[in-house]
Amino acid sequence: MKTVLTTLVAFVLLVSSKQLYAQEFEIINNEKTLRLDSLYSELFKYGEFNGNVLIAENGKIIYRKNYGIANMVNKKALDENSLFYLASVSKPFTATAILLLAKEEKLSLSDDMTKYIPELSFYRGITIENLVHHTSGLPDYMSLMDKKWDKSKFASINDIINFLNQENPEVLFLPNEKWEYSNTGYLLLASIVERVSNKTYNEFLKENIFIPLDMNDTGVLFVHKDNLNFADLAIGYEKDSSGNFTKDIKLKYLDGNYGPGGIYSTINDLYKFDRGLKNNRIVNQNDKEKMFTSSKLNSGEKTGYGFGWFVENKDPSGKIVRHSGNWPGYKINFSRHLDSDKTIILLQNNANATGKMKSPTAETRNILYGLPVKKDVRLPTDLLQEISGVYITKEGKEDSIILRDNSLWIEMYQMQFELIPISQSKFKVEGFRPDVIYEFTKDKDGNIAKYRVQQLGTGVDRTAKRKK
Repeated sequence: MKTVLTTLVAFVLLVSSKQLYAQEFEIINNEKTLRLDSLYSELFKYGEFNGNVLIAENGKIIYRKNYGIANMVNKKALDENSLFYLASVSKPFTATAILLLAKEEKLSLSDDMTKYIPELSFYRGITIENLVHHTSGLPDYMSLMDKKWDKSKFASINDIINFLNQENPEVLFLPNEKWEYSNTGYLLLASIVERVSNKTYNEFLKENIFIPLDMNDTGVLFVHKDNLNFADLAIGYEKDSSGNFTKDIKLKYLDGNYGPGGIYSTINDLYKFDRGLKNNRIVNQNDKEKMFTSSKLNSGEKTGYGFGWFVENKDPSGKIVRHSGNWPGYKINFSRHLDSDKTIILLQNNANATGKMKSPTAETRNILYGLPVKKDVRLPTDLLQEISGVYITKEGKEDSIILRDNSLWIEMYQMQFELIPISQSKFKVEGFRPDVIYEFTKDKDGNIAKYRVQQLGTGVDRTAKRKK
């Protein structure tokens, strides 16, 4: 009788779970749907969005659409089953795994990390909680390995720990004195998950998060290391030195570690994770308070980062937890508006191929709250051609402004950054805060003569003349 009763309860739970998922995946159309479609269709038209988008509010999907190509070889279009590399959006899963192990009292957040990773005993004093909150002071393993690792070899998570053991790099600051985003910390958290649970990182996530939430298309994959090729993969493309699309991405040698990244998923599975958190299916309300509350430094200053999530308050949306992921070929954004129950999930491939890919989370947020969306300024190619060229600073340094993919680009720090037009003469450098503004002026004959670049609050204010 007990076995029959247990089976019956399990069946009822399964049915109710399926019904709940059906309700959550209900799609409704409203005025916001039309505005969202106009926004994303224009971005796709101008080559600024290639990926999948899902927008929901109050447990109903109001916009879900797929834009562009998953595979350039067979011309397969993206669909809702397309698998994207999540990059740093893996971090919320890693942090959740740590929280679950703490709830089971298999570890304590105040434990010294060297209790579980004794190979790095010289980092004694750094706690698990420091790793979670990015307050450990650990140096970035990616920049260290870029200088010293043989890139013909794939680096596993144990390879990286051994590398740190051999190199013994100094900490950047004492624990909890500062906040600095750390992929190293999350790689070590993944190792702690494995050592404490006696399961692989992927197995632990599957048993405790993916399977309970019916996330059947999510897991850790080593696409490059294991040379995987399957129909639903949304391939992340870059451009090679000849300007041709290639899937032979940079950082390929790191395709063997996880924690800060490593997870592949679909648009629907990420929404299941969102709903699972909302409805307390894997953690309770008290757990979520810990996850979605900003940590504090020793000084009492808030870091703006909780348990695997950036935490912020914005008007009129209220409390938002979010995470983004950037990796060669991929650009991922996942935002959860806690006070108003709104969700924004953007998965993009080909994200670094032209450098033009945008993540219009601000525009999407404005539409969700009935606010106007600023129209992008789009300039004709002949004007962009006129502005492009070589400019000479007062110190005699030559700056090149390049026309590529119908956009202007400036070279800085051995990288190229897009100049986003604000008007016909003003441009903002993409990715800088505070804003870096370039303003171009003409001579008396109507030809572009010079530019002025400013960054308010930093003292940057200089000019350069166009080379004749």
